[in-house]
Amino acid sequence: MSAGAGAARLSAAAYAGMFLFGIAAAVLGATLPLLSERLALGLGRVGTLFLVMNACMLASSFPLGALQDRLGMKPPLVAGPLVVGAALLVVALADTYFHLLAGVALLGVGGCALNGASNALVADLHEDASAKSAALNRVGVFFGFGALFIPLAIGLLVRAAGLREILSGAVALCLVVAVTNALPAFPPAKQAGGLSLAEAARFARNPLVLLLGFLLFFQSGNEFIVGGYTTTFLTREIGLGVGAASYALAGYWAAMMLTRAWLGRGRSPLAGPRLVLASAAASAVAAALLVTASRPPVAVAMAVILGATLAGIFPAVLGVAGSRFPAHSGTVFGILFTMALTGGMTLPWVTGQAAAVWGLRPALGLVVAQFLAVATLQWLVTAGSGRPGSASTR
Repeated sequence: MSAGAGAARLSAAAYAGMFLFGIAAAVLGATLPLLSERLALGLGRVGTLFLVMNACMLASSFPLGALQDRLGMKPPLVAGPLVVGAALLVVALADTYFHLLAGVALLGVGGCALNGASNALVADLHEDASAKSAALNRVGVFFGFGALFIPLAIGLLVRAAGLREILSGAVALCLVVAVTNALPAFPPAKQAGGLSLAEAARFARNPLVLLLGFLLFFQSGNEFIVGGYTTTFLTREIGLGVGAASYALAGYWAAMMLTRAWLGRGRSPLAGPRLVLASAAASAVAAALLVTASRPPVAVAMAVILGATLAGIFPAVLGVAGSRFPAHSGTVFGILFTMALTGGMTLPWVTGQAAAVWGLRPALGLVVAQFLAVATLQWLVTAGSGRPGSASTR
């Protein structure tokens, strides 16, 4: 097999992994209206579901990142689909809140393995920062495909097939991906001898890693909030039906996917820090218009626009990290994902608790402030990038 063909097969394995991670990330928000009918979920319990899923991602993120450097990318890209498939099966069959909690916990672990390995593998296949960022946007497109899959399937098929049948189809897809990812040869592990705790701690103290991690803390929290609460907001506050709200959520993921496909061509006039700053500012405006909307067309349009405006932030940040720390991308990505998932764990939970007290519309106003925090942190990254020792790669 030629080097080009081998890289293509590895990219395909990463794309498939991110597709399944998209399903894992979007399935809870897409299914909440239907699960609430079956299990009588209040807003406080909804927030706890996001807390549990993201806590499991958080707990497994750094260990899995270090294991990727030590064992290679193949194990998580084979085991991850199996864990996500098991999680979807548990969610499909859940008849108690406890069963649903167990399902979302498995979603967190399996999704974490797929997210970290897919991004790190794609970053490792490219040399310079611009190529990494473009490639990470391309792999992000497949995240969008996966995130779009479940809400679109619900909108089209829920009346004819039912939620359990839709999720069972996704389980079968997970099994197919696990088998196909087991076939190609993967690059050898970059740190086969292991990474000491002292070395890992050095990366965790690096100023650039910390700033990027805090940036992703707010960005990840916002992505989970918008993806998780949009259907609930549109049904409860705007008055849309479940089917229409599912189509709106599908539009949000489709906009994210299309924007990342465009950015993945590497021809955008905005890149790196400028892209993050512009995206964060535009997202703050769109979020403000969404939470103050009273008419369905405005609310749906802002939800879709948010998918486009926030799409480029995460890949751009990972592109910078992958370029500055190429020999330890798994470990550094593990640290970044740990910090990002701390935001993904806590901020949706805070939103759920705030919504239970103040109402959903005021609670979602927190998203606006968090996008402004993303912009501020990116400014700090840019201002500090020229300081000696701020971004040691070795």
